[in-house]
Amino acid sequence: MKKIICFLFFACSLFSLSASSILIPMDAEYQKNHLKAYGITYWVLAKQQKVQWLLNYRGGSFLLPDGEVIRKECQIRGVSFEILSDDQANTILQEISSPSQNQEAVILEKAPKIAVYSPKSKQPWDDAVTMVLTYAEIPYVTVYDEEVIQDKLALYDWLHLHHEDFTGQYGKFYGSYRATPWYIEGKQNAEELAIKLGFSKVSEEKGAVALKIRNYVIGGGFMFAMCSATDSFDIALAADGVDICEPMFDGDPSEANYQSKLDFNKSFAFKDFILERNPLKYEFSSIDMTSKRRSISKETDYFSLMDFSAKWDPVPTMLCQNHTSLVKGFMGQTTSFSREQIKPTVLVLGENKVNNEARYIHGIKGKGFFTFYGGHDPEDYQHRVGDPKTELELHPTSPGYRLILNNVLFPAARKKKQKT
Repeated sequence: MKKIICFLFFACSLFSLSASSILIPMDAEYQKNHLKAYGITYWVLAKQQKVQWLLNYRGGSFLLPDGEVIRKECQIRGVSFEILSDDQANTILQEISSPSQNQEAVILEKAPKIAVYSPKSKQPWDDAVTMVLTYAEIPYVTVYDEEVIQDKLALYDWLHLHHEDFTGQYGKFYGSYRATPWYIEGKQNAEELAIKLGFSKVSEEKGAVALKIRNYVIGGGFMFAMCSATDSFDIALAADGVDICEPMFDGDPSEANYQSKLDFNKSFAFKDFILERNPLKYEFSSIDMTSKRRSISKETDYFSLMDFSAKWDPVPTMLCQNHTSLVKGFMGQTTSFSREQIKPTVLVLGENKVNNEARYIHGIKGKGFFTFYGGHDPEDYQHRVGDPKTELELHPTSPGYRLILNNVLFPAARKKKQKT
């Protein structure tokens, strides 16, 4: 009888020790592949298992259910992980819940369905979001104007706007690239698509697409945009019904006094901006700070992430999770945003105080959310047309790319009402 009792005690002790969780640390010291860590988290969610995102705890770590399959997947993908007993995991969660800690555990419930708005034809530049989604092994579907006009965005939880021009001015590439084969072919393809969708001009068709995307966000969608997709999207909304295109873009003159006809109530993030009238200039408006950054060198170009209350404002806190509060800057057609032209209802998540510019902003529209991220490629400081793509195998811990993946997981979170 004594032997049986001892055996049962040993068995219970062994069972207690085997109960565990997987912690994926996201700090600088202990994680060797931050980007693929997001892919592991997404993969677990896709298997209908919940994950806890530990905001401000060791760089925004993830707490996963334990299992041999998950351990092996982490090993295969090169993601650092730690095995915690139930007692250890509970201790961490208790520490995080303390009112004295600016930390929070947010439950991620479901893998979001991801769409990338991008043309089907090959473009002479790469897109940071598609590159990092591929590297992190997070699945996505490519959609473009035809799917948007047909209201297929409702099938997706999260939408990324690829490097795009929603104003119908073909990226303002006319001055430097109008004689190149890719520009000529792209313009022709855009015109044919516009006619196919029932529009007489590309500018009208792109405007209609922008309105469909606007409605998607208002209805509860999550939208993320980088580089020229940020300001050109807002310009298209503000210029709804107003011809701002010169003849080389749409075949007829622009509307007289079009600047005074813009309606900033229709735009998401920006107000009071001045459009660039010169068709030869590679710029859309005064929103972008690229030409006003001459005092900033590559070596000193950094932006800082804002510090929010994890318990009171989990949304902006999620979007700013990183293993550093200082992120290396990078340029694009739209590099950064003028602070003076950001609406007061929009949160600035990342800024360069030296130049009084915002790099990373977020807002609410209707039931949905949008995030705008300035610049083209977080690991290619001045990416130019035709440059080779960035190899993310060389940048597995990139803080700039982490901000993109924060937005990818954001829709999976169990929502709490934001306090600010």
